[in-house]
Amino acid sequence: MAKFDKFQVMDRIKSTGMVPVFYNSDPDLACKVVKACYDGGVRAFEFTNRGDMAHEVFADVINFVLKECPDMALGVGSIVDSATAALYIQMGACFVVGPLFNADIARVCNRRQVPYSPGCGSVTEVGNAQEAGCDLCKVFPGDVLGPKFVKGLLAPMPWSKIMVTGGVEPEAANLTGWFKSGVFCVGMGSKLFPKDVVASGDWQAITDRCRETLDIIKRIRN
Repeated sequence: MAKFDKFQVMDRIKSTGMVPVFYNSDPDLACKVVKACYDGGVRAFEFTNRGDMAHEVFADVINFVLKECPDMALGVGSIVDSATAALYIQMGACFVVGPLFNADIARVCNRRQVPYSPGCGSVTEVGNAQEAGCDLCKVFPGDVLGPKFVKGLLAPMPWSKIMVTGGVEPEAANLTGWFKSGVFCVGMGSKLFPKDVVASGDWQAITDRCRETLDIIKRIRN
């Protein structure tokens, strides 16, 4: 069962404006990355379902988070079917993210009051997802659609809450473009976790990068 309800999860995402996106098959390494982000101020983290037996890694990570990162809402990403969503929800995922919209996943998540953020690439897809109860829709891939898509979508649908993933960088110019377009939050992966930094185990560098990025977002919002 999720530690936080959907309102608490949405509040954590709103308060920081950023959801790190990460996967590694090594549970110990994944835990260290999550803790580094937590120490940097992150309060919502997306563990992506991208490897064989990824759910077993997730089990170790969520148990670690419950003890060491008590205010962190840990969710799961790259979910494309309802069975996998149900598996992770049963393991305690606080939210579910996918690269596409699947109405069956929405039903599973709504049943347990777990936020579902589906990937949408058109105004129609966002509308269909909202009708299915998705409060936060993911514009994906962001680097293809761009900030103008978000701004254009919000003009006739200003109630929409949009998370963009893909093409987001921890730099002021990039983040300004996204937040000025009206996004609710951004998802960030490889740019937040350079391979050489992770390989060297420089967790302080990740903490610093998260803190700096959150500071940039805060300044833009203000």
